[in-house]
Amino acid sequence: MGLTAKIRTRDGWAVSHAVVTVTDMTGTQVLRAEADAEGAVRDTTDLRPGAYTVIVTAVGYAPAASSAIVTASGRAEVGTVTLARQGGTELPPPGPWTIDPAHSSVAAVAQHLGISSVHGRFTDFAGTVEIAPDDVTKSRVEAVIKAASIDTGNGMRDTHLKSADFLDVERFPDITFRSTGVTEAGRDRWTVHGELTLHGVVRPVDLDLSYLGTGADPWGGTRAAFKATTELRREDFAMNYNQVLQAGIAAIGTTLRVELDIQTVQGDSLPPAA
Repeated sequence: MGLTAKIRTRDGWAVSHAVVTVTDMTGTQVLRAEADAEGAVRDTTDLRPGAYTVIVTAVGYAPAASSAIVTASGRAEVGTVTLARQGGTELPPPGPWTIDPAHSSVAAVAQHLGISSVHGRFTDFAGTVEIAPDDVTKSRVEAVIKAASIDTGNGMRDTHLKSADFLDVERFPDITFRSTGVTEAGRDRWTVHGELTLHGVVRPVDLDLSYLGTGADPWGGTRAAFKATTELRREDFAMNYNQVLQAGIAAIGTTLRVELDIQTVQGDSLPPAA
């Protein structure tokens, strides 16, 4: 019996200090519960069958309200409630923004042996975002990744990835992305169209981007956060090396899933404290 819910930020983190309030159709509060350290709410208060309003609040986040139906069992399963940062739905102010590598990540995932995944990341990268003042779809993104900074947690594998079989870092030290356009894909979601130069090959690539919000940092600056994903085929960038097992399964998947968690600082350079 009672109410269950999970409270999460828009990038999946638990909101441990959230408060859930349930009111009936007359506006009378019938339940108030707090989320635990995992952002979970479990309350055993017996609720009468019917329609209710569920309001979730947390300091620093915009309130979220939804409807819930309590069944004859007395159970109300709210599911996952996503909270946005207070003011986070407002687009970043126009002008230059600089990617903060210390608080960002550029990661890639490849299938291994057809049954699991190998995770890697690039540790040396930089970039800028220019938010257009008149039309956000005219905004621009540029980034440079040092190919030799690949790190999968295994020295032998990293050496192979840097070789001519894959990234060939001696000939192609830089991986670059330059946007060519931005289109709206939904509330706080965008598609960033661009050209990716990888292994000496230039290909059009679309990034599926989520805007996570803007807020102040402890050093007097303003930061904006984004999450983006895309998929790349190695053969599109002339990286055709593979080892085929006896069962006909490729040792390394031909598709790479790229995952970007980007934090930017307002301005055309990073502050010393960043």
